[in-house]
Amino acid sequence: MDALRAAVHGSVLLPGDEGYEQECAGFQAGDRHRPDVLVAARTADDVRAAVSHARRHGLPVAVQASGHGLGEAARGGVLVSTRHMTGIRIDATARTAWVEAGVRAGDLVAEAARHQLAPLNGSAPGVGVVSYALGGGVGLLGRRFGYAADLVRRIEVVTGEADTPLRVVTAQSDPELFWGLRGGGGGFGVVTGMEIELLPVQRIYGGRLVFDGGEVAEEVLRTWQKWTESSPEELTSAVTMLPMPDIPAVPESLRGRYLAQVHLAFTGSREEGERLAEPLRAIGAVLVDELREMPYAECASVFMEPDTPHAYRSANVLLDAGGLDEAARQSVLAAAGPDSDVMCVLGIRHLGGAFSRPPAVPNAVAHRDAAYLLYVLSPVARPGEGPDADAVRARHDRVLAPAAEHVVGRNANFLYGPQSPQVAQAVYPGETGARLSRLETRCDPEGLFRFTLRGAAAGGLRDAGAGTPRGAVAAGEAPGSD
Repeated sequence: MDALRAAVHGSVLLPGDEGYEQECAGFQAGDRHRPDVLVAARTADDVRAAVSHARRHGLPVAVQASGHGLGEAARGGVLVSTRHMTGIRIDATARTAWVEAGVRAGDLVAEAARHQLAPLNGSAPGVGVVSYALGGGVGLLGRRFGYAADLVRRIEVVTGEADTPLRVVTAQSDPELFWGLRGGGGGFGVVTGMEIELLPVQRIYGGRLVFDGGEVAEEVLRTWQKWTESSPEELTSAVTMLPMPDIPAVPESLRGRYLAQVHLAFTGSREEGERLAEPLRAIGAVLVDELREMPYAECASVFMEPDTPHAYRSANVLLDAGGLDEAARQSVLAAAGPDSDVMCVLGIRHLGGAFSRPPAVPNAVAHRDAAYLLYVLSPVARPGEGPDADAVRARHDRVLAPAAEHVVGRNANFLYGPQSPQVAQAVYPGETGARLSRLETRCDPEGLFRFTLRGAAAGGLRDAGAGTPRGAVAAGEAPGSD
């Protein structure tokens, strides 16, 4: 431990040390890592020292930036916390950004906006940029520009090989590892930095339309799904259904209501955006109409994601162009609606467009034929205080079951909580999964990075101190978060 502390610029913490609990905590409040050793890294050399220490002592390694995508938490071993690695370098001429491992989407959006540029970020500004891209990244402008992983140009990673190297990986230097890191969900090492392409986007037309879902939920979903069939690629959209609590923190007009929200992000003109939105506004009385032209720096207002840590679980399926037929739509809405014994946030996002096209340099993102992403998220509570994880999982299975006929796979970015081997295989099917496993064996021959989503397909989680196989379920942010 003395040698590790001498090699690290940041902090090395043990259970009981001041700051240990705070450093373990992430956005996912339902669980947290409990490592034997926590390295709060500030540099790539710190990460390398942590991985070297783990390798010498045969300890598993987990990684956490913001903690949004926490799956099965690490028990024992080494946790590398990258939240303090927040450096951003913008090259406005090349239209690229170099981001360290702890950079969050909102900070990159703000910095890029100073140069009249934008990243391909998701709906939540608190999510880590690097972990999000490792899982693929279903972005606000994805139908126009593709997955976040498609815009990654260079990656710095500490692998688990014998000399614990810090590698700079590009399409030229190591094509196979470059393929796997971009969308493969991690498991090859700890990414310490990433160069991504920025977009010449300064303004968008977008925001939310909010309806009383208790009256028009099915009509909103039916109309929106039909409307997406002719939507231009410049328009990325989604629907979210959720019950609002009757508390003072909620605007009075929304308290206690079941809301049906439509979210839009359009890179065309305000005039064209207004025209495109007309069929949606015609659905019925609008409780909130926030559609407007806005600087891209305000893009977080499109979804208004919560920024307070909480405990939650989720599940998702990717659907073909059929989406949800009438019977499935009714069943899904009933299972996730306000009468459910488990509070559900139901979402469906429109894919297609650039999401469906492989990038110039192929990557590990699978299921590009999917047309929609259907997901459900629920809070979880301690036993006796509300729905536990088992009740939530059962409800989620019931919500997604009616869509089974149209399922083509699953998406890594919208999986929060422990996942089964079947889910892992559905994210990375067939040869994609096999190719990623071969790459893991090459880059991490001793299986240090055991906490990955793909690992679930290899046999599940055992106690870290007893020698976890390559095959623990997702921990930290390996699969990324939306």
